[in-house]
Amino acid sequence: MFVIVGWLLALVCIFGVYIAHGGNIGVILHALPFELVTILGAALGAFLANNQMKVVKASLRGLGQCFKGGRFSKTRYLELLALLFDILQKARKEGLMAIEKDVEMPQESPLFQKYPTLAGDHHVTEFITDYLRMMVSGNLNAHEIESLMDSEIETHHQEEHAAVAAIARLAGGLPAFGIVAAVLGVVNTMGSVGQPPAVLGGMIGSALVGTFLGILLAYGFVEPLGGLLEQKVEDAVKEFQCIKTTLLASMQGYAPQVAIEFGRKVLFSGDRPSFIELEAHVKKK
Repeated sequence: MFVIVGWLLALVCIFGVYIAHGGNIGVILHALPFELVTILGAALGAFLANNQMKVVKASLRGLGQCFKGGRFSKTRYLELLALLFDILQKARKEGLMAIEKDVEMPQESPLFQKYPTLAGDHHVTEFITDYLRMMVSGNLNAHEIESLMDSEIETHHQEEHAAVAAIARLAGGLPAFGIVAAVLGVVNTMGSVGQPPAVLGGMIGSALVGTFLGILLAYGFVEPLGGLLEQKVEDAVKEFQCIKTTLLASMQGYAPQVAIEFGRKVLFSGDRPSFIELEAHVKKK
């Protein structure tokens, strides 16, 4: 929603001031379809040539997420920490082997099914169960598991950040493609030097629309999307770090209530539930 609002505000201010100063919007509207096809077509071709297909698909998924509400909120983190508390509490009371079935079949586990939003998130469920499985096996110590977690989180970050980098490169190329469209317009104008000045003026104005559109698309549309996607990637990484910190605290002997407090502390301040909120939520569950 805020993406659309931001775009509308930018367009109203840019074109509103242009019209208010006596600008002829007809020149822009006349050139707009041709310049857009030139710039966007060239940018799309370069984007496909510059990225592997997995990055292209990740970029499309990421752009789709930019138009959805944020997944990561205080409510989600309350659910996540409550789920971890339930699992660790069961393991503490009944032994690690008691959670083996929950780990092997989370889709059938009463613990996981209490939190359907998290149970439906494949990446989160897999991350939790993979490391709980290692804890149950008892073959690795806390330092070894921490090293594995760090490697997996870093890999996840690199995969997600590839889409961010691809969109940033696209934004960087759009002004240049705008110049290409403008140059072609100037070449076309030079081939019509015998036309009356009024006609030539319109043709030159249409050519300059290409430069304008390239810059507008880059800094008004594509780069903000890349920045928003980067923020969403950082939110996703923070969720994994919360899980990591909680599980490691448990492995080091802390009680479940203390372990989830460790996890709560790594969250961004704007999304982090308070100690009282978390305690009340866990007791309610």
